[in-house]
Amino acid sequence: MSNNKGTLEIRNLSKSFIVDNSPLQILNNINLTVTSGSFVSIVGSSGCGKTTLLRIILGLENHYDGEALMDGKQIVGPGTNRGIVFQDHRLLPWLTVGENVAFGLDKLNRKEKKLLVDEHLQLVGLIGFESVYPSQLSGGMAQRVAIARALANKPEMLLLDEPLGALDALTRMYMQKELERLWQLEKITMIMVTHDIEEAIYLSDKVVIMSSRPGIIKQIIDVSSSRPRDRASSEFMQIKAEILEEFHLGTEYPFAYAI
Repeated sequence: MSNNKGTLEIRNLSKSFIVDNSPLQILNNINLTVTSGSFVSIVGSSGCGKTTLLRIILGLENHYDGEALMDGKQIVGPGTNRGIVFQDHRLLPWLTVGENVAFGLDKLNRKEKKLLVDEHLQLVGLIGFESVYPSQLSGGMAQRVAIARALANKPEMLLLDEPLGALDALTRMYMQKELERLWQLEKITMIMVTHDIEEAIYLSDKVVIMSSRPGIIKQIIDVSSSRPRDRASSEFMQIKAEILEEFHLGTEYPFAYAI
């Protein structure tokens, strides 16, 4: 994977939906640069446009003002250079684990598919579960399969929309460590939407804080402490307090940030 791929640029982006024949603004003047290989989390209250922004980056929303560029090219639709993992694993229940990971690899022959499936099941610690069906998996295991499926296409960027939100607390902490391990191994850009501030601090190089609707970027906080991070450290708690404070500030300004 080339280290200079997976760079995202959002320029002067605004997005509205039509509700009851009137425009409802969701995003307002978003300016954001995410550098290749970084891990960035986006936090904000429900309805602030976090998932809409992720859908624009993925290429599922094309009607907006401004620009969204991947590696200097305008995003015009979904592409194999971007993968996504949702809160719900969205595995196909009639396919086995191996078949789910292979889903979308239609251009490869049978041998190439098997090699990729084995590689990515090994990556997420699920070798031996190829013939198991999603209904037979725990929530954490199902999310690991979803991550393996997303990574099997060799994306330059992985988008994560509350990927651990449905898991119990202990499984969630384990999966946070797994995400960090996979990010370090794969060396790809990761952008995660989360409501969990500690999760954002634990995983991210930068935490993007968005206002309530219409969503703007209020602040971006650097997280430069060494990994793995100690959630009980004074530095960790100070960053958490700084983020929480942002949600109580009344004055909001849109700025351009480079990450």
